[in-house]
Amino acid sequence: MNLTQLTVFREVMETGSISQTAKKLNRTQPAISLALKNLEKSLGLMLFERKGRRLVPVPEAHYLLAETTGILDRLASISNTMEGLIKGHAGSLNIATMPGPSAFLFPRFISQSVGENPEIRITLSARSSPQIMELAGSQNIDFGFADFEHSTGKKPQYSAELIRADCFCALDRDHPLSSRQSLTLSDLDGTPMGGLHPSHPFQRKIRQEFENVAAEYNPTVTCQYFLPLIPFVSSGQCCSIVDPLTVATERELNFSNGKVVFLPFTKPLRYEYAILEPNHRSPSQLALQTKAGWKAEVLRMLDGVKANPLSFWIDEEGTEHNRSL
Repeated sequence: MNLTQLTVFREVMETGSISQTAKKLNRTQPAISLALKNLEKSLGLMLFERKGRRLVPVPEAHYLLAETTGILDRLASISNTMEGLIKGHAGSLNIATMPGPSAFLFPRFISQSVGENPEIRITLSARSSPQIMELAGSQNIDFGFADFEHSTGKKPQYSAELIRADCFCALDRDHPLSSRQSLTLSDLDGTPMGGLHPSHPFQRKIRQEFENVAAEYNPTVTCQYFLPLIPFVSSGQCCSIVDPLTVATERELNFSNGKVVFLPFTKPLRYEYAILEPNHRSPSQLALQTKAGWKAEVLRMLDGVKANPLSFWIDEEGTEHNRSL
């Protein structure tokens, strides 16, 4: 027996008619009769008795109908699931992102892009950037979003698509510098500053930039990521050089009730984000669509705060390939 024969059998059981089955399946009556005959031959059993123009099933046919319905419904479910997987409408996602975006921006994007689709299962983890690189390298996530740091030592087992954009200085609205159109690092010489932990790559970069212009970097508040610095800035305790996604988050959520302003730097100070994808974990269509959608969302937000984003990727030799916007 085959699926065509079982499909014909089920329709004949429902309609009791060869002609009605032929119309429903868009086939000829001889083709329906032949399929039914071949099924009966393979079973060694007559499934129907003719009474006038109707086919009356024998008792054994009712048992076969129950089994046939289960088989065909299961196949239909598999077909629908596979179609959903191919189109990115079903499946599972395992994503890791650094703490800042995980607080609001990334969950909002995921919830809006996935919606109320019950066929999608999501695992979203907040991790430090080094942890995300490790998860991507060990092939344990579909993709990750992290601060970028060039790997040292052995070749990484993930690919990196980078987004580079301008940083801003966050200041209390009443700060003497807040009326400026832009700032230099020299303007912040000796100013109490809030920043990330000293071991963070961006924090090391900030210190080096201050040294380059012979300005004093005066850290007074240290946090794991940028958003917790905003209340300290709004209270006038410090200024802070922050990444542009923090600016986008504050503008949408207004944690400071309008008490913080963000100024660009006369000489742009760039921040680098990385979308990391494991090299040896084949991505699903859902993962590919979500990753592309998140990249587009990040670029949209960075454009929105006038951070001059630039997208590029790094090949296996470490060469940058720009994708200007």
